[in-house]
Amino acid sequence: MSFLKRFGYYAIGLSVGLLFLAFFLRRKSEETGVEFCYLPNCRVLKALREQPLEVDPEIRARVDTLAVAYLLREGDVEFDLSDPRSEPCGVFVVTGAFEEDLFQLTLERCDSVTRLTRYNSVMED
Repeated sequence: MSFLKRFGYYAIGLSVGLLFLAFFLRRKSEETGVEFCYLPNCRVLKALREQPLEVDPEIRARVDTLAVAYLLREGDVEFDLSDPRSEPCGVFVVTGAFEEDLFQLTLERCDSVTRLTRYNSVMED
């Protein structure tokens, strides 16, 4: 059997297997609500969402909760501005756009709670 024929069978089998895998994983995640987060940004955002969110009293009046919820799902973690190993709580900076405004959140991830300590609207130049 020539190399091209073997490679063709391999490619067909691989593509069928990937289709089955994608179908079953998508179905499993829809039924159980499980998210598959493998990249660092997704993993940090998921860890921040898993705990109850506590808002600092000084900024409570000006916080847009819809923007915060959206950024905790779709935002970008600024790892160069974050300090995940600080004690007692790791500090994470999340940025993103919501309704044509850019926001920057500073969150502390403690053992039992995620605390929102800064909420800034960032102006673009």
